[in-house]
Formats: sequence, structure tokens, C-alpha cells
Amino acid sequence: MSDSELPLFTEPAGGVPAVMDSARGLQRAAEALAAGTGPVAVDAERASGIRYGQRAFLVQLKREGAGIWLLDPEALGSLDLIQEALGEAEWILHAATQDLPGLAELGLKPAALFDTELAARMAGLPRVGLGAVVEQLLEVRLAKEHSTADWSKRPLPKDWLRYAALDVELLIPLRQKLAGLLEEQGKSEWAAQEFAHLCTFTPTVVPRAERWRKTSGVSRLKSPRKLAVLRELWEARESLAEKRDLAPGHLLPDSALVAAAEAGPRTVPQLLAVPGFHGRAAKREAPRWLRAVQEGTRTKDLPGKPSSTGTPPPPRTWKDRNPEAFRQFRTARNRLARRAEQLKLMPETLLAPAVLKQLCWTPPSVLDPEHIEQALVELGARPWQVEQTSAIITVAMLDPDPLEDL
Repeated sequence: MSDSELPLFTEPAGGVPAVMDSARGLQRAAEALAAGTGPVAVDAERASGIRYGQRAFLVQLKREGAGIWLLDPEALGSLDLIQEALGEAEWILHAATQDLPGLAELGLKPAALFDTELAARMAGLPRVGLGAVVEQLLEVRLAKEHSTADWSKRPLPKDWLRYAALDVELLIPLRQKLAGLLEEQGKSEWAAQEFAHLCTFTPTVVPRAERWRKTSGVSRLKSPRKLAVLRELWEARESLAEKRDLAPGHLLPDSALVAAAEAGPRTVPQLLAVPGFHGRAAKREAPRWLRAVQEGTRTKDLPGKPSSTGTPPPPRTWKDRNPEAFRQFRTARNRLARRAEQLKLMPETLLAPAVLKQLCWTPPSVLDPEHIEQALVELGARPWQVEQTSAIITVAMLDPDPLEDL
């Protein structure tokens, strides 16, 4: 049966629940979830690209015996009552790293979890989006129409709530299917290690003073003076976005900031002639943007070189800068890719590319299995990854392929 012939799943079995946005509603949800059994399906909806930051505007939970609960964090604030109600229960999420930071802001942190996206990757499924995995394993199609909606809108339309409820409706049976696949493939322990690692996940936070360097297109600006203008424009946009609770790109795109830093406009008309400076925020706030350009033009505090992150340069530059590291990296990468194929894994699941790059760029003083294993552990590889990759990497680094074969 083709995907289009699968039955369309359009409504949760218990219907679409109301959104809890009061203290009494939160208490009811906590009591029901505490009385439920087994793992709890968890999801969150953000308003990325619309509102400032990555906070959750809706939290969805489902547990056997408790049904589905939809919670409005904007009205409720802390969800400590839910955290207490869930206790040590395992959470089931899809693509956990997307939701864990926002949930943690609300006081929600899992004691244990099962990530259905990561499980699908480890099981070797060809597509790992929630809808695709549901189709492959549960043989139904999910109605998915509102993934990019503005979830900060109130009241939320019923169609959106239906979509949100469907995100957790099938996670529990999906977890069971995936767990069975991992068991058949002998990967249950590997997955358990990955899930335990995810429970400690914290996103990398770039200090605000350096975040302007992440502006898309910054590499086009070659002079410290133009970089100073970009920095002031970025800070002006960031401050206004935070004050108005809008995504920075909703005010001005990165490309407009870079273009203005290149052009150096001196008047409002010149500024509004810069590509990207159109729309309400560009025109209404034109004096703000022009002041930022002027500040960047006259400041004596010119940006220096970026702070060292300790990460290696792009491997494409290694051939001339460090030919031996280039050979070792390419040889190890190619051989790990073959091993990943044998295990029905994506190469990045077998070992994070950043780990291999760092290991080859700054290798241990002694290239033997013991020191390679120790280096992998220090770089964050899980035990199963060390077991599967250390010997391959050791041999590749001791005897890398010739350049003409890479």
C-alpha cells in the first residue's frame, strides 16, 4: 500500500481537549497525569521566526489512563506541578533536542526519555520525521497542516489544537514499535545510552557579545569598520526584538544588516535604498537603524578576531595546512561510513562528525587503541560508539590512505 493509500488519522481517539490556562486546570492535569500509568508522550509548540526566543507556547502530554492534556504556559507560568506529577516516568518525545530547552524553562525535565526520531535513525529507517515514521510503522497518515503556525496566537483555533493533540496521540504505540525494532537489531543498549545522554542535553549558548558574528553573510565583510557597523545594527535589532517579543528576522533580515554595513548609508533615504530595508519596521525605525550605522562608523571599539572556540578549521582547508591530519580524517571518515552502512546507521549517528574532526585535528600523543578510546570518551562519545569506532579510527590514523586515493 502506498503512503497516499494509508488511512488518514485526523482526530485523537478521545477528541480534541480544551486548553488548560488556569490554576484549577493545571491542578486537574497534574492529578490526572499522576494517576496515569506508563510513559508519558510530550511535545511542545513554539513560535519560531515570529516571537523572540524559543519558548513553548503550548505543551501537550498524553499518558495511559490520563488522556491528552494541552497546557498554555503563557497563562500558567511554571509547570512545576506537572513535573511533580510525572515523577520518574519516562518521557516519549520526537526530536527531543528541539523541545527540551523550552520545556526546561517551564520547570519540566525528564528523569528518563525515549526519542522516537533518534530511535528511527538508529533502526535505520529511511525517513525519520514524525509523520513518516508513523506511516512506516503504524500504517496511518497524520494530518499535519500547522507546523509553522504562530502558536503565540490566542485563542488557538480548534484545527491547530487538533494538530497539536495528534503530535502526542500515537507516540506511545510508536515507541513500542521502535523498541521492538531496536531489540531485533541488537541496538537496545545503544539506544539506551543515547537516551540517557539526551537527559543531560543543554544547548550551546553563545555569549550575547559574540552572537552578532553568527549573522548570515558576515563573511562578506572584510574590514573591522564594517564589522563594527554590523555589530551595532545587530544589537539595535536584537534589543528592539526582545522589547517587542518578535523574532529579530521579523524586523529585518540578516541580509539587510550585512548590506547596510557594506553600504554605510549616511541618511534615512540612503538607508531605505539598501536592499532589505523595506516594510514597516525598516521605515518606522529608520532613525534607530541609522544611529546604529553612525555608531559603528565612529566607534573606536573595533571588533578583533573572533574568540577561539577550540574547534578545528573546516576540513577542506586541512590539505594544505595539515596534510597528515587531512589524510587521517578522510580515511577514518570513509571507513566509518562503510561501518555505518553495515550497521544500518547514518554515519553521524555512529559518530558525530565534530568528534572525528576534533580527534584528527588534535590527536592524542600516542596513537594506540587505549589513547584513542580515552580521547573519544573525553569528546563525548558514548560507550557503544567507542566500541564500534575506536579500532577503525586507530588503524586509519596509523596508516592513512594516500592522498591520491582520497
